[in-house]
Amino acid sequence: MASVSDWKVPTSVQPKQDDYAYDLDAALSAVVGVRAVVPPDAFTADTLGTERAGNGVLIRADGLVLTIGYLITEAETIWLTLVDGRAVPGTVLAYDQSTGFGLIQALARLDLPALPLGTSSSISVGERVVVGGAGGRQKSVAARVVAKQEFAGYWEYVVDEAIFTSPSHPNWGGTALIGPNGDLLGIGSLQLQEGREQGPPGDINMIVPIDLLPPIFDDLLTLGRPNKPQRPWLGLYATAIENRIVVVGLAKDGPAQKADLRTGDVLLSIAGGEVHDLAAFYRRVWSLGPAGIEIPMSIYRDGKTIETRLKSGDRNRFLKTPKLH
Repeated sequence: MASVSDWKVPTSVQPKQDDYAYDLDAALSAVVGVRAVVPPDAFTADTLGTERAGNGVLIRADGLVLTIGYLITEAETIWLTLVDGRAVPGTVLAYDQSTGFGLIQALARLDLPALPLGTSSSISVGERVVVGGAGGRQKSVAARVVAKQEFAGYWEYVVDEAIFTSPSHPNWGGTALIGPNGDLLGIGSLQLQEGREQGPPGDINMIVPIDLLPPIFDDLLTLGRPNKPQRPWLGLYATAIENRIVVVGLAKDGPAQKADLRTGDVLLSIAGGEVHDLAAFYRRVWSLGPAGIEIPMSIYRDGKTIETRLKSGDRNRFLKTPKLH
């Protein structure tokens, strides 16, 4: 991802006040820059890096900032950059692996308006939105919703109805999806390529819908995670190729590596049920019970079908917990 300070969105795609019924600059002032430093021995250091930068959204006047969780997972140092150029320290309150959300508490007074939470289910495909980045209009994108559909990520992640927007924001992590009423409808997570009938693929953003936050919000504030049994985690990275689930990577010392799964293995079935796409694969695993349960599976390797059992884990136990300042 690009730095939050050394770029700007092309003028042609920057939002213009005349196109919106709310105070655009006031809404964008709630979007802050997020910089996180993660210790080198953190579990996610190799995959996500030790220095991460993106965006966050002030959702409460007392300095509570919502962002995308991968920016702050295992972070020991957090800095927030405000629209007026001030930099203030923050501390990680929570991150949730199921939704992808993360919460930061600013450790200094911000004196900025918070962005109210909207209802992401109310937005329709084709509607005009703003994907807001830290730094105001020059670092924000006037976009439209191009799809609302299921999304499955290779890291054991599913969103039932993710929001997809175009054109893409170049510094997408933690951006604010601002709806027609000037409220927060989602948090930017990824940049993906959308296939087109004519011409090369175009970049789009995947947005985590804000409707996933209220059911877990109080738990995140008080416990740092949802108060429910954790899903079984396999510790593998997978993709779907021609209706087959293929292992493309393994988390170091994770359950899959300990069970001797290997890159290139094809996952044929979970507990006797065939799996042909990522979302069905993950849901099948999660349906078997909480973290720690054994997962029976059939895999195809080197021309042979192998029956094995993998003892799942709780992903959070592999991560450094947030340190309150």
